[in-house]
Amino acid sequence: MTAQPIRLLGDPVLRSRATEVVDFDKEFHGLVRDMWDTMEATGGAGLAAPQIGVDLRVFTYHCDGHAGHLVNPVVEVLGEGYQDGPEGCLSIPGVSVDCRRHLEVVATGWNMYGEPIEVTGDHLLARCVQHEVDHLDGVLYVDRLEPRARELALRAAGGER
Repeated sequence: MTAQPIRLLGDPVLRSRATEVVDFDKEFHGLVRDMWDTMEATGGAGLAAPQIGVDLRVFTYHCDGHAGHLVNPVVEVLGEGYQDGPEGCLSIPGVSVDCRRHLEVVATGWNMYGEPIEVTGDHLLARCVQHEVDHLDGVLYVDRLEPRARELALRAAGGER
């Protein structure tokens, strides 16, 4: 499998809602493996398909002692707690800003073979799942910041082209 180039802030693919996966075939398995290789090669905690230019609802993750992938994820918030903490993104290199996220979530979806799976996480894993699902919806973490913090983060990143 092969690591792929990361799409950066300003690329339109990062601003569109990704398409549901319907074909769980060998080509799709190869995509998930390429995503894993890309995530590992770049040192990311997660990677969504749009970050490598692919318009599909799938992400990989390797954070907080948990690793895997999730296809067509649906996230449900557990409890009312929130966490504020540093967040970065492979598509916005060199910028890390505190971002508010739900403290605990459960995500349901499928694995690359079309089998149902569920990922429940809190703290860092919950942050990672929410961040990656945002990517699948065309949302970047900087969009969740207060206006002034967003402006500073975008300026530090060189702006959105």
